[in-house]
Amino acid sequence: MAISYGERLGRFGVMGRAGVLDGGTAAELEKLGYGAVWIGGSPPADLAFAEELLSATDRITVATGIVNMWTAPAPEVAASYHRLEAKYPGRFLLGLGIGHREVNQPYQKPYDKIVEYLDQLDAADVPPTARVLAALGPRVLALAGERTAGAFPYLVTPDHTASARAVLGVGKLLAPEHKAVLGTDHATTRPIARAAVRNPYLDLRLTNYLNNLRRLGFTDDDFTDGGSDRLVDALAAQGDPPTVAARLREHLDAGADHVAVQLVTEPGADPIPGYRRLADALLR
Repeated sequence: MAISYGERLGRFGVMGRAGVLDGGTAAELEKLGYGAVWIGGSPPADLAFAEELLSATDRITVATGIVNMWTAPAPEVAASYHRLEAKYPGRFLLGLGIGHREVNQPYQKPYDKIVEYLDQLDAADVPPTARVLAALGPRVLALAGERTAGAFPYLVTPDHTASARAVLGVGKLLAPEHKAVLGTDHATTRPIARAAVRNPYLDLRLTNYLNNLRRLGFTDDDFTDGGSDRLVDALAAQGDPPTVAARLREHLDAGADHVAVQLVTEPGADPIPGYRRLADALLR
């Protein structure tokens, strides 16, 4: 029987951007026992950074979180996927997303763009099982279940995970992202968490995220002044490693296969010591 992506990824992975991640960091995370490294932002279509991380490691899955469909042409992404798959078979997962109407122009109907892009990948022989879709609302979640290995929801809560699992059904990968700040004093951790939630999601009023948060019961009052405490605490786990680990496991209890942990620190701080501390609570 083929190994599912949920088994390949393990229960917990790490999400970061270039500048936080590099080959040495990915190798350290692999040694700590994390199952995947998710490349945040919008990596270029050449996927050169993914190749750098793959070449520096032996087993860990490298995933994009996410390739932006507006800025990375599907034919180029497909060629890059085939290059990586030939060199590192079964270790690369192509995470795709639609971006934001506030920053991506021209902007056709998002659903139509996703379908068109997936059609192009089909034509270039990128298998559905090798790609995952950034999905929040029910319609795109259903499409993720039909046309890809599953969904990579971003900026969500365990309640969203439960509803996403109901839409996806069994047998599809569900790998939400969740932020975390280590520290026992909320007066210290909450401002760090708030900065990560506010910029750019609240500052730019990114419609897809705000609409999803409204579906989860948050209101416009929660989006003002950098985000309410209620919102910030829901989107960023805070506390000592056991407390943060317990919050992250709520996604697994709600139906997730894997959680992409994005550790948020003071600007310029090295997150690896935090991931090392968190690994003892998450992975042992």
